[in-house]
Amino acid sequence: MATIHVIALGGSLLRPEEAEKREQWFSRLKQMVVHLEGMQHSIGIVVGGGAPAREGIEVARKHISDENKLDKIGIAATRLNASIIQQVLTEVGINVAEEIPSTTSHAADLLQSHSIVCMGGTVPGHTTDAVATSLAIEAGAEICIIATNVSHVYDSDPRVNENAKPFTEISLSQLGEICGIGTTLPAGTSSVVDPIAVERAISASLDLAVVDGRQMDRLENAILGLEFEGTKISA
Repeated sequence: MATIHVIALGGSLLRPEEAEKREQWFSRLKQMVVHLEGMQHSIGIVVGGGAPAREGIEVARKHISDENKLDKIGIAATRLNASIIQQVLTEVGINVAEEIPSTTSHAADLLQSHSIVCMGGTVPGHTTDAVATSLAIEAGAEICIIATNVSHVYDSDPRVNENAKPFTEISLSQLGEICGIGTTLPAGTSSVVDPIAVERAISASLDLAVVDGRQMDRLENAILGLEFEGTKISA
C-alpha cells in the first residue's frame, strides 16, 4: 500500500521570472515525483494561484466588493495552475488522476488509486494551505508540507524586517500566534501559512512543515521524513 503525502505548492513556484529557472524547476519536480512513485509514495498536490490569481483579483476588485466573489476568481486560477502540474506530470508517464477534484473528499478517494492527485482551491474563505491541510487529514497523511518561496517560518516578515529570525522547529500553537488564528485573509493576499490551515492542523494534531519549494531536495527530504532545511511544526 502506498504511503500518502500532501503538499501545498505555492503558485509562485510555477512562474519564476527567469524562463531558465522555470524549466529547471519543472525538470526537478518531474524527477522527484518519478522517484517517489517508484518508492510507492502517493502525493496530493494542492496548487496555489500565484500571479494569475493576484492579477485577476486586482482587475476585478475595481468592480467587485464582495470578497467571496473575488475568492472565486482566485480559485479559478488555482485550478489552472493545478492543471498545468497535472498535464506536465502526465506527460512523463506518472499515474496522475485525470480529474481536478473540487473537494478534498474526492481527492482523498482518488489518492487510493493514483500516485498523484492535483487540485486547487475549493470554496471561498480560505487559501490552498487550508485545502491541503484538510486533504492531509482526510487522506491519512502524517504531515502536510507547505512548499513556498521562503525558506522558513520567521518571527516577523523577512520581506520588511532584515533581522527577522527563522525557526527550525516550533509548535503549532506558536505558529498560530505568528499567523493569527481566527483571522481570515482577504482575497489575493497570503501569510506564511493560512491561519485557517493552522487551526485545522491543531484540531487534528497534524504536523506541518514549511520548506523552500524552489529547492527540490529540501522538499523531497521533508516528504521522506529525512532531515531538511526549513521549519518543522509539531502538534
